[in-house]
Amino acid sequence: MHATVSWLGKMAFRGETGSGHEVLVDGPPDLGGEERGARPMELMLLSLGSCSAVDVVHILRKGRHDVVDCVVEVNGERAEEPPKVFTRIHLHYRVVGRDLRESVVARAVSLSAEKYCSASLMLSQAAEITHDFEVAQP
Repeated sequence: MHATVSWLGKMAFRGETGSGHEVLVDGPPDLGGEERGARPMELMLLSLGSCSAVDVVHILRKGRHDVVDCVVEVNGERAEEPPKVFTRIHLHYRVVGRDLRESVVARAVSLSAEKYCSASLMLSQAAEITHDFEVAQP
């Protein structure tokens, strides 16, 4: 994998992935940022949430479950002093599907957290990561 980060001025940067996608990143205003893009630590939460969401949807679809929506809300707490690493991260999944059992979603969330989500497994070395979920019908 490869990524390139290019400075655009002030505290803004353009990130480009090896697969050709771009994201705009900006530092916080107290460091000179202008709110032009996501902050780097917000991107870590997005990475974790999206990594796990891909796993959960893939696991459920592989099991031939009729998933119609999946939303993951990710909340992180950071240390007070630099380096302001994440100390706690909580993921809340809202999975919508037809005839979707809670036990099946619980298994998919667990498999993502404990086996498949590289971001979760990596960040869990530094932060306590917790999960919960809800299942809804369309």
